Amino acid sequence: MSRHVVVIAEAGVNHNADPDLALKMIKAAKDAGADYVKFQTAVPELVISSVAPKATYQEETTGAGESQLDMCRKLHFPIEYYRELKKECEKAGIGFSSTPFDLVSLEFLIELGIDFIKVPSGEITNRLFLEAVAESGLPVVLSTGMSTFEEVERAVNLLSAPREGETHEERLSRITLLQCNTQYPTPFADVNLLAMPEMGRRLGVRYGYSDHTPGIEASVAAVALGASVVEKHFTLSNRLPGPDQKASLEPAQLAEMVKAIRNVELALGSPQKEVSPSERENIIVARKSVVAARDIAKGETFTLENITVKRPGNGISAWDIQDVIGREAKRDFPYDSLIEL
Repeated sequence: MSRHVVVIAEAGVNHNADPDLALKMIKAAKDAGADYVKFQTAVPELVISSVAPKATYQEETTGAGESQLDMCRKLHFPIEYYRELKKECEKAGIGFSSTPFDLVSLEFLIELGIDFIKVPSGEITNRLFLEAVAESGLPVVLSTGMSTFEEVERAVNLLSAPREGETHEERLSRITLLQCNTQYPTPFADVNLLAMPEMGRRLGVRYGYSDHTPGIEASVAAVALGASVVEKHFTLSNRLPGPDQKASLEPAQLAEMVKAIRNVELALGSPQKEVSPSERENIIVARKSVVAARDIAKGETFTLENITVKRPGNGISAWDIQDVIGREAKRDFPYDSLIEL
């Protein structure tokens, strides 16, 4: 049985604080086959100072005439509205999640009853935030964009520190690291997918991928490398305003990505090399048996001059021809007939 990769359809702030748009995104994520639709929850004033600049990609997509704080104020729902979004996800039959960016949002989402806490890349050096995440005891999905291995290791050590009633190993088992690059869109040369299994191996945790590249190739490749979680931004239309829209998949592309991931899940199979049920019948068709290279009379000795190997493979295996050479024919064998001993 193949493992199930958790696919998170990242709505983020691509709803532009429009409730109708957010509801349509929930339906689109469900229709695409995603396991979760994930939003972003923040009290902008608690996350961004009034002097914080926009990222270059944000200026390119939304203009340079406003601050990062002003931009984000227009993109986020009031915190209580996420209760409604969770209810809508439950109605639609898809998992709800949201990334908190501040302690108030974190506490609210924990109270709301989320399945896991998604720690965004920007909070990997936020000690107070990580301590609050660890205190919750919930599973953690940690994005590692903009980080060195040492910073990732430090965060994992904090999140997995033993607490009352739990060992370090038990807490490690609930951490999933996501390889991530925070540039939108991410150049393929900067994806560095091989860091993903390496971090997992060195830190003893599950791993996955948060994908900001154009297209679906990197996400599908991540699954082939053992990702247990794939997160991908999506939008109802790349033409909508907003900082992340152009680097997001439209619904048809999201569905294509989920389908490709499910196919790769099946294709990975198991480490055991064996004959698959679908190809078993082809053994007779494709393999070779020992056959008469010419008419052979009873009593003749089998040699490389009077026997050879040909299809079908339901006689003496071509591998065993040395066991036939030097033996005596027990009966007549017409040309091309299967040799029997």
